[in-house]
Amino acid sequence: MLLLLLVAAPAMVGTVLVVGGRRANGIAPFVAVSVALVEATLSIVVAFSRPSMVMPALSGISVGLAVDGLSAILLVTVAGVFLAVIVFATGDIGPGESRARFFGLMLVFVAAMFATVTATTIFTLLAAWEMMGATSYALIGFWWPDGDRVRSASVAFITTRTADLGMYLAAGAALAGGASGLQLSALAGADGAWRDVALAGLVLAALGKSAQLPFSFWLSHAMAGPSPVSALLHSATMVAAGGYLLLRIEPGLAATGWLGPVVAWIGALTALMLAAVAVAQRDLKQLLAASTCSQIGFIVLAAGAGGVSAGTGQFVAQAVAKSLLFLVAGAWLAWLGTKDLVQLRGAAREHRLIGITFTVGALTLGGLPPFSIWVAKDLVLSAVLPTSGALYGVGLAASALSAAYAAKALAVVWARPAPETAHLASRRAHGPSVAELLPLPVLAAAAAGLGVLAIPALAGKWQGLLQSPKPEGPAYWELGLSALLAAAVLAVVVWMQTARLAQSGKLIIGADWLGDWLGLERFFQATIVRPTVALANGCARFDDRVIAGGVDAAAMMTLRSSRIVEERLERGVAGAVSAIAGSIRRLAVSARRPQTGLIHQYYAQSIVIMVALAAVFVLAR
Repeated sequence: MLLLLLVAAPAMVGTVLVVGGRRANGIAPFVAVSVALVEATLSIVVAFSRPSMVMPALSGISVGLAVDGLSAILLVTVAGVFLAVIVFATGDIGPGESRARFFGLMLVFVAAMFATVTATTIFTLLAAWEMMGATSYALIGFWWPDGDRVRSASVAFITTRTADLGMYLAAGAALAGGASGLQLSALAGADGAWRDVALAGLVLAALGKSAQLPFSFWLSHAMAGPSPVSALLHSATMVAAGGYLLLRIEPGLAATGWLGPVVAWIGALTALMLAAVAVAQRDLKQLLAASTCSQIGFIVLAAGAGGVSAGTGQFVAQAVAKSLLFLVAGAWLAWLGTKDLVQLRGAAREHRLIGITFTVGALTLGGLPPFSIWVAKDLVLSAVLPTSGALYGVGLAASALSAAYAAKALAVVWARPAPETAHLASRRAHGPSVAELLPLPVLAAAAAGLGVLAIPALAGKWQGLLQSPKPEGPAYWELGLSALLAAAVLAVVVWMQTARLAQSGKLIIGADWLGDWLGLERFFQATIVRPTVALANGCARFDDRVIAGGVDAAAMMTLRSSRIVEERLERGVAGAVSAIAGSIRRLAVSARRPQTGLIHQYYAQSIVIMVALAAVFVLAR
């Protein structure tokens, strides 16, 4: 019951808030925070109790939820990040906006993530996957009167939906291959060819959801949503869900013999290329979005290389760091009115708490010691090194670029404000609210402190908790090499960016094709997004002109037929009825004439009637 409550409670409460509409605006923040607190508590309880449940759904297919070592860690992470984001959102989403709709959608969205993390069958996973996709579309396009935001939501939705077709393919192949009840744990033992098809379909869906190459560009459009949506979507939920799924099906990837290396290389290349894209951005939220693809790439790399506990550590570390950084970016956007890095020059000096927490998040993201991603990333690289030296080299290069984009952001926000940006602090004189500031130091402390959970001395505990058969503790030389590389890159980029700001006031920017997210969007726009939108518009026109037009024509014909009936048939019938009624009325008038009240007349009438009846009787005989 606790596991069912963990998934169902936010879904039900969120639905009530959405249906309640503006009438629930006043209580929505309080309700959402209360549910988030309950969910955080429940996640800890089920993490220790490890419950499971199975309910029949279709013939031979069940709905299954369970908590094991992997899902226990991820449930606590998702619930903790969600609580921090919801608290921030109570200050960020103003009273004049549709708060009930926003908080309701956020609750349904996180319920879908809880179901995804605990799903044991493809059927359950597919239902949660669909709910997550639908609510993400509604959240990204939350400010729906703005056409650009709705178009961004449509691009993100169509791109991820294209990859999601792989999950339907996986379900069909799993049934054909004899995977009992569509159990995820049974995929590795399915018939060879069908097993490979099913796992390839799941990989496709996971890569699309986690914004890995070639689907990465959709994540830039997800920035159109409110800042709390970006913080949740990029840290511990939708984008991270793809990485989680790959970790979950890692035994199947290994069983195919070929899919694991493919996944590993996609993750490594995404980590490298999207880190370069992040370096080339001048929009802070776009920089963070590209870095999300890169950091999730390390999770994908770990799944392909068999490093489940390493990938789990990376999941937790990047979720905490990324939620912190997106909330800081949201606070600056609401307070200073900009997310452009040039305009944010010196922003960290305006409010020291925000500046310090951003610094902790950026150093964590850059892989600097002793912060959590430093150790988590090296867990991944140590798991990869015995498998492929080339993969290790690509991962190490991606790690260096992570330090580069972190250094670029830090150098700008701590630089002395330029004259043209000195007025930014007056945009919102009262500054960030308490609700917006409260989660920041908590997340910063977690980002800094979680690294101790994955140091070499504790790697065995990770391995035992996740029941991982492969030792994944990083070597001390690997930790030292990574730390030196990150520190060197950070120092060089900070020096270069600071000098460039002093000389020209400009940023370090890469090639246009990097700033444009590798130009992948143009290809997908031409081959998938525009044809899909055109097809949808064509179907809408067909519905308006043919189906709706046919219904309108049928209605007009019915109306005309009724008028003809009224004019020709109904009037004749009505006339006949009126004539009969008139005759009966006249007879009734005549029948009243003998009713004079005189007794002798009544006797005379009776005698006449009796004589008439007697005559009829005689004649009848």
